[in-house]
Parts: sequence; C-alpha cells; structure tokens
Amino acid sequence: MKMKSIFGVPKELKKDENRVSLTPDSIKILTDAGHEVYVEENAGLLSGFTDDMYVEAGAKISKTKEELWEVANIIVKVKEPQKEEYPLFKEDQVIFSYMHLAVEEELVKHLLQKKVCTICAESVKTENGELPILRPMSEVAGRLAIQIGAHYLEQVNGGSGVLLGGVPGVQPGKVVIIGGGVVGTNAAKVALGMGADVSVLDINAKTLATLDLIFNGSIKTHYCNSTTILEEVKKADILVTSVLRPDQKAPVLVSEEVVKQMKKGSFLIDVAIDQGGNVETADKITDLTNPVYEKHGVIHCTVPNLPSLTPRTSSFAYSYAILPYITQIAEMGAFAAIRDVDELSNGVNTFRGKVTNEGLANTFHCEHTELSLLVGFKVK
Repeated sequence: MKMKSIFGVPKELKKDENRVSLTPDSIKILTDAGHEVYVEENAGLLSGFTDDMYVEAGAKISKTKEELWEVANIIVKVKEPQKEEYPLFKEDQVIFSYMHLAVEEELVKHLLQKKVCTICAESVKTENGELPILRPMSEVAGRLAIQIGAHYLEQVNGGSGVLLGGVPGVQPGKVVIIGGGVVGTNAAKVALGMGADVSVLDINAKTLATLDLIFNGSIKTHYCNSTTILEEVKKADILVTSVLRPDQKAPVLVSEEVVKQMKKGSFLIDVAIDQGGNVETADKITDLTNPVYEKHGVIHCTVPNLPSLTPRTSSFAYSYAILPYITQIAEMGAFAAIRDVDELSNGVNTFRGKVTNEGLANTFHCEHTELSLLVGFKVK
C-alpha cells in the first residue's frame, strides 16, 4: 500500500517573495479528489488569497511553519527553502519547488544530510525538451524585464531619458536580448509592442528562424558570439540576458569590458541571475525593495524573483503549471511517480542522500547516482 500523500503549502520566507505555490482553486481539485492539503497561516495573503478561501477549498490551516513541515510529507513551494527551514527537513520528505541548486551549495549539503527528495520545478522536462513549470515564470519575467527597463530609462530614475517607443521624427530606443528562449521571446513581444527597435541574439539557428517567423521579420536576429555581443550591446538602451544551462551555473556572456562600452544611463537586467548570471558586472543580488545599482554608468537589475512583482498573476500561472504533477504524485504516491513519470524523474536532483542530477554533481564535483538505481524497486 502506497504512503498517503499529505501536501504542505508553506508561507514563502525569501525576501520580497509574495507568491504562493498553490491557489485555492487548485487545492479544491486536490481535496475534491480526497487528498489532504495543509496551508500555513497567511501563506497566500500577499497574492490576494485569504485563509478563509483556502478553508473553503478544503485545506487545513497550520498555525506555524513547524507544524506544517512536521505533518506534511510533500512540501510544495515557490522558491528554495531558506536557512531557518533547514532544521525542519525530514528523511524521505519531498520538496517540490524552484530550487536552482547549482548556486545553493549549503542547501544541497543539508538536503543530502537529511536525505530529502528534491523535485526541482525548473528541471522538470518533457520528452521534447520543454520545461513546462519554468515556462510560465519565464513568460512573466520576460514581459516584466522590458516594463522595468522602460521605467529606469526615465531620467528621474537615473536613466538616459530615452522613450522606448520614440515619437514621429525621433528614433525609438534599442532593446538587445541575449537568449531567444521563453524569456527572450516574451521580452521581444513587449518591447515591440512599446515600439522599440529590437535585436535578439542566440546560438541556435532554428531558434532565430522561429523568432523571425513569429515576429514576421519585425525584429533583427543575430548569431550570438563575442563579436556580435559587443556590436549590439554597445547600441542598447535596454539589455536583457536570459541564457541558462540546465542544472548548471549560467554562462558569463557579457564581460565587464563590454559593459564599460555601453551607453551611460542605459539599463541591463540579468534574468539568469538566479543561476549565477550572464553579465560579469551582475555581481550582486538585488531585491524588489532595492532592485538596481549603477556600475560603469549602467543601471543593473539583478532581482532573482522578478515574477513576485506581480504575485497574483504569477501564483495562478505557477499553480496551474505544477498542478498536473502534484495530481500525479497524489494519485500514485511520490516515489512511484518519480519512478514512473519521466518528466518528474528529470526534476529529481537529490534522493536519499545522493545527487541524482548529473549537471548538479558536475557543478559540485561530487558523485552522481542514477535515480533508477535508487527507485528501481516496487514502492509499497
């Protein structure tokens, strides 16, 4: 008989994190199917969801995080656990969340010591290579990147005073996007909508061709290398970088020397900062309270949880993306689900004290153990 899945939705503790992992309507689907869900008191308040709304959806309210982590064997979060949560880990507990473990060495050590099973939402991958849970937050982040950049171009906010869309007789602002994935595509969409001159750089010719087709030739596409990066970044009023390597640190693509040649009062936003960042001068993490700093005359934004600026939209998007996988775990049991559902298996980074993700093992130069060797048995 499989172990009963008891889900816990804690209040996020990361600074300025306003999202919640499961919305009341998603929880109602679980409870209507007979599954048990605990929500920490006020967990959804900053996203506009009261405790009463969760109770109406069939959830039980936990007064403290300690109570919630103790009763739940499956923790569903938005962002990685914070240090005050490390002592609450239990052996064989499942944590399903965005984790970005390649830049969280101390967290990895605690997960391994406590033999926690981590399903990293950003690593859940379909057969055709799509990242279905990362996608909605990348869409939000890409759209917000341009909205924020346009704000900081205003002179009162320290920018160059460029209106992104220009006016008749005056050229529009220049937006340069490095990385033509989900973030880049959505950033381009908003930038074009605001009337900007948009260029996208990527190393994948198929991606560039797809973008050209999507935007009907209205953006400029460039093969990404050190030469084209320098040429395009020098022209940028807004620079967006969003290149990730699965389960590894992000590659540094824009050197300090290139940043020095950017226009004074221009703006760069490194959307890959939660994996280490693509820009050499993006060397510190900012937050929603103080999102920017200036270096070499360029405004830098390095907020790792941009979608938290719009927590209601983002919470719905995340909850709907993660719900199908939560439902599979509820119906099959956690260990059977990670054994039998390939998309979930791809997301497992640690299990019973072992690193099961090869990219993560390479990052920390530790032993990699195939997940199949650990769950290749019938779960009772």
